Amino acid sequence: MTDNAVAPAAEDPGKRRIGVVGAGVMGRDIAETLATHGHSVVLIDLSPEILKAAGASIRASLRAKALTGQGGGPGFIARTLDRIAFTTGFDALADVDFVIENVSENIEAKRSAFARLDEACRPDTVVAANTSTHPITELAGLISRPDRVVGIHFMNPATTKPLVEVIAGAQSSPEAMRDALDLLAGIGKTGVLVKDTPGFVSNRVLMLTINEAIQVVEAGTASADDVDRIFVGCFGHAMGPLATADLIGLDTIQLSLESLRDHLGDPKFEPAALLKGMTRSGRLGRKTAQGFFRYDFAGNA
Repeated sequence: MTDNAVAPAAEDPGKRRIGVVGAGVMGRDIAETLATHGHSVVLIDLSPEILKAAGASIRASLRAKALTGQGGGPGFIARTLDRIAFTTGFDALADVDFVIENVSENIEAKRSAFARLDEACRPDTVVAANTSTHPITELAGLISRPDRVVGIHFMNPATTKPLVEVIAGAQSSPEAMRDALDLLAGIGKTGVLVKDTPGFVSNRVLMLTINEAIQVVEAGTASADDVDRIFVGCFGHAMGPLATADLIGLDTIQLSLESLRDHLGDPKFEPAALLKGMTRSGRLGRKTAQGFFRYDFAGNA
C-alpha cells in the first residue's frame, strides 16, 4: 500500500475528486462506494496500519462483489482500486472539491480534523460531516467557511444502505446542500433532510435502543442472543440491536451515547455499565472479533 499524495484522475469528466477523512469501517465503505461509481478518492487516516487494513477490506469486498456478479466485468477490482489513493497527508486534499469527514465521535478528534481541513482545502470545497451525534452548526464553527459545511450521515454498511440523513447547519449554503444531495444521488443514495439536532433521527432513537438492550442483558433478563432473536423474529428487523452495536463498534456506541448525554443534558443516554466494561476490555464488536457475539476474522458471527 503506497502513501499516494494525489488522487488519481477521474476517468470521466463528469466524475469528481473526493476526499474521505477517516479510514475506519465507515470511511472505507464510503470510499469503496464512491470509487465503484467512478469517482477518484483520497482516503486519509493518520494511521498507516488502519489504511493498510482499509485497503485489504475494500479489496475483499470488491472480490466478493465480482464473485457474485455485482462487479463491473473484467478488471473491475483493479479499476476500482486504482481510483483510490491511500495517504496520511492532508495536503492531498488540495485539489478535491468535496470532502466527507468520518473521524471518531470524540469532539477533540473532530476539532483536530476540521483544523487540518481548513488549512488543506480550497475555500470552495464542501465539507460534509458524517457524524452520528454532533450538531452540524457546532462542527461548522470549527472552520473558517461554515457556509460550506453540511451534514451527511451514512448508515452502516454504507455500501448497501440506500438512505442517508442530510442536515443543514445554521449557515450551510443552499449551493452546498444541493451539491451534497447531487453527489448522493449519483452514487445511488437518497438524502432525507432532517433538522440539526443532536443525533438527528436515526441515532437519537437507535443509541437509546441499543443502550436499553445492553441493560436488559446486564440485568440478566435475557441473553444477547435472545434479545436479538426477539427483534428479528417479532419485529422483522434484519439485525438485532446488539448485533448492530457490534457492527458499528462498541467504542463508537459509547462515544455516541456520551455525546447525546452531554448535548441533550439527559441522563437516559448514560452508557450502560456493561458497555463501558466491554470497551475498557477491548471487546469492541466485529473489528476485534468479539463483542456481544464472536466473529471470525472476516467478520462473520
